[in-house]
Amino acid sequence: MTQTRRFSVDESEYPFASHWFEQPGWAMHYVEEGAGIPIVMCHGNPTWSYLYRHIIKSLSPHYRCIAYDLPGFGFSGHPQNYGFTPQEQAQWVEALIFEHLKLDKFILVMQDWGGPIGLSIATRHHDRVLGMVISSTWAWKTNWIGKVFSGFMGSALGQYLILQRNFFAGTIVSMMLGSKATTQTKKAYTDPFPTPESRKGPAVFPVQIVAATPWLEQIESRLHLLRNKPVEFVFGLKDLLSTPGEIGKWLKHFPDAGVQKIAGANHFTQEDCPDNYVIAIRNIQATLDK
Repeated sequence: MTQTRRFSVDESEYPFASHWFEQPGWAMHYVEEGAGIPIVMCHGNPTWSYLYRHIIKSLSPHYRCIAYDLPGFGFSGHPQNYGFTPQEQAQWVEALIFEHLKLDKFILVMQDWGGPIGLSIATRHHDRVLGMVISSTWAWKTNWIGKVFSGFMGSALGQYLILQRNFFAGTIVSMMLGSKATTQTKKAYTDPFPTPESRKGPAVFPVQIVAATPWLEQIESRLHLLRNKPVEFVFGLKDLLSTPGEIGKWLKHFPDAGVQKIAGANHFTQEDCPDNYVIAIRNIQATLDK
């Protein structure tokens, strides 16, 4: 079956060929650029592989860069009878990595819900993980800010705003992108969600901040399995997930990790400071080369 992109995107910004992990009735989209050690780039809500475009351009001359679109996001299709929970999403990412791409060893780059999704896979296959770059994410029971946010977004009003007004992609993302974001950049994040039906993923993820607590706690309980891996943190200090308490929590799990704190960066660090990801990968590579 021939797969096509569901909307257009500026090719100068996103000059990558599309690849598809095909399933009956739908397909999962991903990009794969370059050769070398595989780097799997994990996005969250409500973004897609476009988020990693600058990083792919910089790293693909030296690495095999893989960035997927979760089911219901980006160019990926919408499976039938699908709940869009992070646990389901993790199953598809795991299938992409091991069944479709058949990766042996790889580096993970994770942000937002890409953190729990990627770490749930990493803790089950820790022998396959070479290193990790972690930014603007968590892997434990949420704090009070997350509970308030999840409660509002899960309310009747919050769900109305997301499903009927595309509030998550159109308003929240735009606020976090800041003044540097162009009209075309903002459009690339709203175009995947043209209808209420297409916005189920962005509507489910905020609810799961609290609803997925047992799953998140299970991931945290297994982080020790990754303690000997080279880990690099990229913290955008304008982001609510980069408070001293959250940074300290990460460093308790990975005390030897490299830490970059970017004063001008918000939640979407891939947009604000992509060069810091390149630095992080180089640091991991230097550790692997020792």
